[in-house]
Amino acid sequence: MPASVSSCLLRAAPAVALFVAASGWTTPARADVSSWIFAGYGPAAVDDGKAWETESLLALETGLGTPATGAIIFGGMFKLGTYFGRGTDLGLSLRTATKGFVLGDWGAALDLGGYERFWEIGSVGAQGSLVLGAPWGITLSLTGGMGTNDARHAGAVIGIDFARLTVYRQSGENWFMNPYPAVRD
Repeated sequence: MPASVSSCLLRAAPAVALFVAASGWTTPARADVSSWIFAGYGPAAVDDGKAWETESLLALETGLGTPATGAIIFGGMFKLGTYFGRGTDLGLSLRTATKGFVLGDWGAALDLGGYERFWEIGSVGAQGSLVLGAPWGITLSLTGGMGTNDARHAGAVIGIDFARLTVYRQSGENWFMNPYPAVRD
């Protein structure tokens, strides 16, 4: 090997050693996301531009958010709302929730986003939900929206958020332990 290459390698050796040492150094990390998976049922009213009609509403929702380490958690939601006898609305929303809500205790969340309706005359529009959470994943969701073709809807759905009941729950542990909660204060 020529002398110039040898001296170049010798000069680069400390930098390479420092890079290898830094690459092998790790610190503990905890990056648990918040998540929601909700199923609920309740009364709703749908207006297709002619008249309000009452329907039964089945709401299925799921989403992911930032870790439940701060006071406010942000996330995204996929929503499916089935109006029995009519059809299903699909929606995407941004969620802002309190830490208590995410951890299966008392709290609230606000969902704002859009929806699309493929049934009857169809509609695309905006919707919002005020979501109130009680211990054990019990959830009340008050929803409303309006869109194209004079479509409007409103509903009140009560149900269970299964992630708040199991994985994230920190309430009621003196009755029913959560041995491996996703977040521990």
